[in-house]
Amino acid sequence: MPGEAPIGVLGPALVPRPVPTDTAETAMTDEHRHRPRRAADDTGPRIPPLPEDDWDPSTRDLLAAIPRDADGHLADVFTTLARHPGLFRHFLPFGSYLLREGRLPARTRELLILRTACNTRAGYEWGRHVPLAGAAGITREEIRRIGAGPDAQGWSSADACLLRAADELHRDAHLSAATWTALTADHDEAQLIEITMLVGQYHMVAFFLNSAGTRLEPDYAAETLPAPPGAGADAPEGVPGDA
Repeated sequence: MPGEAPIGVLGPALVPRPVPTDTAETAMTDEHRHRPRRAADDTGPRIPPLPEDDWDPSTRDLLAAIPRDADGHLADVFTTLARHPGLFRHFLPFGSYLLREGRLPARTRELLILRTACNTRAGYEWGRHVPLAGAAGITREEIRRIGAGPDAQGWSSADACLLRAADELHRDAHLSAATWTALTADHDEAQLIEITMLVGQYHMVAFFLNSAGTRLEPDYAAETLPAPPGAGADAPEGVPGDA
């Protein structure tokens, strides 16, 4: 987010097409990895942001420390979370810590977040973090390549390992022995802990954004979510505003 503040709508459930019995397990695994492929109908958010005119004094205090966008508005993720002020009050310090005070380099953090946005099909998360990735030194070509995953040509071994870590945590909820060992070459114990917590945090945020239908602000809508590798014509390259 601008100033490195902390920080989708899901379509209908996909029904797997019939496949031969001997390939059913493979098909089910692929379905699990890429379930929310379709953008939902553009009917607006399920939970709309809380309008500023409706902020009570405690809400204003809660939101006062968050930097506003260039147009003077707060990002919709925050004004939507403000509808549950008790939870938001406790969530905000954790998210802020990971973005402002965490032990991971900014480049590492943004690679993990953007790959997690791809894995969870969180267009809002992607759109808001592409500018942060650029500020962290990730090139436009590298940003494009994040959608292709860790095996895409051009990654350093260290960057590929980070993307693979995000994929394994998304798919398996743990890091393989090989990936853990590779990460230890460049990260201390605190950073290893933070890698798993950061990816978990942005899964949680994606679950909220995707389910609440939070819409990507117009100034960020040009940063569209890449389609997953191997997606067919029914999986768009990321719809502007796809939350």
